[in-house]
Amino acid sequence: MKKEALRGLVRFLLHHLAQVEYQNSEWIPRSGPLLLATNHLSYVDTPLLFINPVRADITALITDKYVNNLFMHWFTVTAGGIWIDRERADFGALSAAREVLNKGMVLGIAPEGTRSKTGQLQEGKPGIVLIALRTGAPILPVGITGTAGSEKRMLTLQHPRITVRVGQPFTIPPLERGNRDEQLKTWTDEVMLRIAALLPEAYHGFYRGHPRIQELQALQGNDPDPLRMQAG
Repeated sequence: MKKEALRGLVRFLLHHLAQVEYQNSEWIPRSGPLLLATNHLSYVDTPLLFINPVRADITALITDKYVNNLFMHWFTVTAGGIWIDRERADFGALSAAREVLNKGMVLGIAPEGTRSKTGQLQEGKPGIVLIALRTGAPILPVGITGTAGSEKRMLTLQHPRITVRVGQPFTIPPLERGNRDEQLKTWTDEVMLRIAALLPEAYHGFYRGHPRIQELQALQGNDPDPLRMQAG
């Protein structure tokens, strides 16, 4: 199966098995290199990003712990994904990632490094910041809700409600001399906080209560928490 045929199949299946909504998709740049940073709750997350309504030229870094999962292996190979060993410095995968961005494509990354088993954000890792610094690619934060446990719900035709919420792209400036580790931590937190700002508070996890989240939500002019929106 070719990549475009896979996109059509995934789009058909998700349309009939779930209620999927993409919000703020106008903030996805229509061309040029782009690092898409998202939270990670389910096997469904990657297919959702794969069929986003704006960019077909998208691939992703996929942890090689899924290499023996029949569905994920087939999907990753067909979609042109990049396997990465997150237990070590995988220079081959990072080189492939830079090549994708140098071609002006979109590269999806889950900065947490693995699926969250709690449904909440885990502490981010600096890999996405390092790639952004080396390529100059802007980062697009994305918050996904509703995919935790969605596989079983789709198989039983419960049509889970899934939202893919896009934030504004931003770039990371060159690091200043000295305190490199501290700066990497600051920018990694910024990436994760921009994702958190797109999610209801119940998803904030490690970043719960951070004042930067409300600041970012105020700048966006909207609130991702439907209960708080109703209360307001």
